Amino acid sequence: MSCFSVMLTVLTLCIVWSPLIYAHEFKVDDGKVLELTESNFDTAISTFDYIFVDFYAPWCGHCKRLSPELDKAALMLSGLKKPVVIAKIDADKYSRIASKYDIDGFPTLKIFINGVPNEYKGPRKADLLVRYLRKFVAPDVSVIESDSGIAEFVEEAGKSFPIFIGFGLDESAISEVAIKFKKNAWFSVAKDFSEKTMEMYDFDKAPSLLALHPNFNEHTVFYGPFEDNFVEEFIQQSLLPLTLPISGESLRLLKDDKRKIVLTIVEDETHYESKALIKLLRAAASANREFVFAYVGYNQFKDFAEAFEVGKKTPLPKMVVWDGNEVFFTVIDSENIHSEDQGSQITLFLERYREGKVIEKALGPSFMGYVTSLLGMRTVYIVIFLIAVIFLIATVGKEEPLRVGTRDTSDYAASGSTSDADNREARDKED
Repeated sequence: MSCFSVMLTVLTLCIVWSPLIYAHEFKVDDGKVLELTESNFDTAISTFDYIFVDFYAPWCGHCKRLSPELDKAALMLSGLKKPVVIAKIDADKYSRIASKYDIDGFPTLKIFINGVPNEYKGPRKADLLVRYLRKFVAPDVSVIESDSGIAEFVEEAGKSFPIFIGFGLDESAISEVAIKFKKNAWFSVAKDFSEKTMEMYDFDKAPSLLALHPNFNEHTVFYGPFEDNFVEEFIQQSLLPLTLPISGESLRLLKDDKRKIVLTIVEDETHYESKALIKLLRAAASANREFVFAYVGYNQFKDFAEAFEVGKKTPLPKMVVWDGNEVFFTVIDSENIHSEDQGSQITLFLERYREGKVIEKALGPSFMGYVTSLLGMRTVYIVIFLIAVIFLIATVGKEEPLRVGTRDTSDYAASGSTSDADNREARDKED
């Protein structure tokens, strides 16, 4: 054998065996959380196909409470056919790693898939975390062969994500879109199913694509066409439930959706009258998929509701259209929903909005407090600094105060002076 052949063989063996060598170095077979450092972090995320990383600080109370949950989850995940490794790194100590991955709060959780980081927004209790992470190692599209298989798939998927089931569809019909939205939903196709299953999921023919939101007891059926962009459009619009309750988590989800938000503010989400109205909103949402329909209770999220000019004496329910950023629209003569024939009032509200019978308004200042509770501290400091600068400029009459929203301001047309636009652009780059 020539010298060149020997070198080539050695090089090939190094490439093939190096991940196994590193995996052995990290001792992942004992189901324990790996403690990473700056020196081995890059090696770890390149060695394992799936590695879940907790960026923590030793002084952080939330981090301390999360730690035992990760210990339990690591043991359960180690037994999967495709294991998910759980690791942690002191991001306060190893600031270079923290800076590289934009860590501005603790704990920050990311799952690295083949070395690529993905933000983790799921639950943090061990059993739910395991169920959530299993989705990342599951097939892009699961193929189901029976009624019992469908029931098992829905049960194992849980309630953290929407579930899409294609009845009578070939997996190729949704595989491309499934890969694109894998981190946001479960996808499957059912090859064989009975009339009983059709009755259970309320569809009357195949092929069809079913979208389930178990947490909200909602489902939507799509009958095609299953070509071009129609499937992707349906899936994208079905990632959120028809009626979305506003919370810290749902506000983060709304960042990824560019549709206008029809927001209904009620006195209390738990009241019977509110629940009846939400059912009507769900029907309207099904027929008007170009909007996201959301609702919030004044008693549940006072700071958020007050940003839309709602106070203790405001007649409720109140409907507005929100752009997801700094601007909302009230519809002339349709702002408040009265108790009689609310379905017709919702229809009239949408008609008048489309006709342009609106008044554009800016979010109230109380929204700032709510937004800062959802952002990392680094972003908060930047926003506070910018507000201070704008305030100083405003004292000499040269600039308007900065408003803060939840979506990127580039999503809608800029207004105001040139210097104001420059300040917003600079703030977007900083964020």
